[in-house]
Order: sequence, then structure tokens, then C-alpha cells
Amino acid sequence: MLPAVPSHDLKLTRNQSLVLSVLQASDQPLSAYSILNRLRDDGLRAPLQVYRALDKLMQAGRIHRLESMNAFVVCCHSMHGQIHPRITAFEICESCGKVNEFHDATIEDALGSRARISGFKIRSTTIEVHGLCAECR
Repeated sequence: MLPAVPSHDLKLTRNQSLVLSVLQASDQPLSAYSILNRLRDDGLRAPLQVYRALDKLMQAGRIHRLESMNAFVVCCHSMHGQIHPRITAFEICESCGKVNEFHDATIEDALGSRARISGFKIRSTTIEVHGLCAECR
């Protein structure tokens, strides 16, 4: 994983700011095309504009991509200026779509130990757990 740029050091372009604001305003993960549809009135017309902004925001540690959903969410650490852990995990509700980002030192230690034993170099790890949130159960 690329090192995250602290939030206060990151100079956002207009497109990056627009994309980030759409994600911050959403209570659910959004696909690139959903973001594009919400920003058409702001002058974004091409998917490439959104994808470039998403790539930069991910490199800066401001957002995450949920692989299983092909969607994006704001990193909970970037909103509070915290240092991002190496391993990111998400609880994804299959009913309402709510996503909860969490970190667990025990999981990080176990994966790190396993990698050391096998000689594997971990660059990044994202864990997605699907199920039902407390409200939907």
C-alpha cells in the first residue's frame, strides 16, 4: 500500500474535491458511475475524470475501494487525521448496504505472523465481511 498523505497536507484538485464530497455525503458505497451521475451538473462528463480522482484519493488514503461491490467509501481515518493501519476490514450489510470500517490488532498480528513464516511481503490487505448489521437482523 502506498503511504497515505496526511489529510491536511493533501491539496485536492477540483475534481478530487467534488468526488470526495459526494462520497462524504453518501451513507452507502458508490460506484464510479454513480459518482459521475451525481456530478454531471458540476461539469464532470467523462468516467475518466472520476476514475483519476478516485485513484488519487485512494493513493492518498482518503477513500477505499470495496472490491466485492466495485464501489468506494470514505476512509474513517482520513476524516479524523489518524494514521491508517496496514490492514483494513469492512462489515458490509447485505440488506441495507451500510458499511462499517474496522481494525483489529489480533487479525493484523496473525496475518503478519503468517507472512513472516512463509516469507511473504504484504503490501496491502483488505478484508470484506458480508452479513447483516444489527439494525437489519
